[in-house]
Amino acid sequence: MARPKLEIADIFRRYGPAWRQANTGHVSLAQLKVMSAIEACRTEALGGHVAGCTKCGHHHIAYNSCKNRHCPKCQGPAARDWMEASAEDLLPVEYFHVVFTLPAEIAQIAYWNKKAVYGLLFKASAETVMTIATDPKHMGAKVGMTNVLHTWGSALTHHPHVHMIVPGGGLSPDGTKWVACKLGFFLHVRVLSRLFRRLFLEGLMDLHRVGQLAFFGDLKRPAHADTFATWLAPFRKSEWVVYAKPPFGGPEAVLAYLSRYTHRVAISNHRLISADADTVAFRWKDYRIKSGDRQKVMRLATPEFIRRFLIHVLPDGFHRIRHYGLLASATRKANITKIRTLLYVQRPDQATVSEPAAEIIPLTLREPCPCCGGPMRLIEVFRRGQKPMSRAPPREQAA
Repeated sequence: MARPKLEIADIFRRYGPAWRQANTGHVSLAQLKVMSAIEACRTEALGGHVAGCTKCGHHHIAYNSCKNRHCPKCQGPAARDWMEASAEDLLPVEYFHVVFTLPAEIAQIAYWNKKAVYGLLFKASAETVMTIATDPKHMGAKVGMTNVLHTWGSALTHHPHVHMIVPGGGLSPDGTKWVACKLGFFLHVRVLSRLFRRLFLEGLMDLHRVGQLAFFGDLKRPAHADTFATWLAPFRKSEWVVYAKPPFGGPEAVLAYLSRYTHRVAISNHRLISADADTVAFRWKDYRIKSGDRQKVMRLATPEFIRRFLIHVLPDGFHRIRHYGLLASATRKANITKIRTLLYVQRPDQATVSEPAAEIIPLTLREPCPCCGGPMRLIEVFRRGQKPMSRAPPREQAA
């Protein structure tokens, strides 16, 4: 994939210094670290190496990546590596995609308390599905799922929601057989929505009770639990958005799809159109339009664009991908082995999956020469801040 003409890094390098100065004291250390990492990614600032073809003599410079999870350029290769590592965990069953979303007013509390409320969103959504699936009236099985947190809408607004990818079935209570869900149908969305709403609001009350919630702006912190409960009362009756998409075409499609979700950032470089000191223009999708062309162009003041990008920086150490139930990390391998035995299938030697779309396909020593296809060898390694001594074509590639 060709390198985009405009990147988030370009915007940060050109207009980031003025934005940081204008917002001194209002930018977190985590956000500053993300800006610095993206600015330095695949530049001389991080060092790199020079590779040369053993056949035709072609050289290219490969600068090191920042590997920050919020960097658009680093997520394509990371998704590819994750997909290869996860391929052996695929099961030959239907997979479903369920999405859990918070109401806008609750999302505001999440913005002020990211670690606590995002963590609650993970816990409540997973517990909802496991509880309903275990109920004999619905499936009567122990299930597992992979949850991925996204905090953005297409326009970079704050819109926290969890994407859940779950196999269409589970183990019986005694663990002796595989219980499949109905073909093309997982669980009732309305039932999921009701339980998710209750579990989340109960968890939010618990967080308030132990003093783990902070409030700002127009919403002042209620002094007593009863006051907060009164404020939450309308949300106990409103509809919470939980929806299930149609099942995937097959396990391989699940992995390619999930790898794009697990390593997506708030906005990709390819959505950017233009940027100057005043305005950034980018493509976005308007989901309010039910039919027709949803693609639109949004123009934001450059400082506002930077602010919106950075509100999606997650707290340090916060895991954006989590596994629950049968797919929980501690027992996943054993459970998958048992399920394959019950389904009379063998562990796949190598799953064939589609490559995830990457921002840039980097040229490293693993890739053949782009000119003749010959093997590449290491010619030179240069450290942070150094320039390579070996000559290379003007077009530089990234590692």
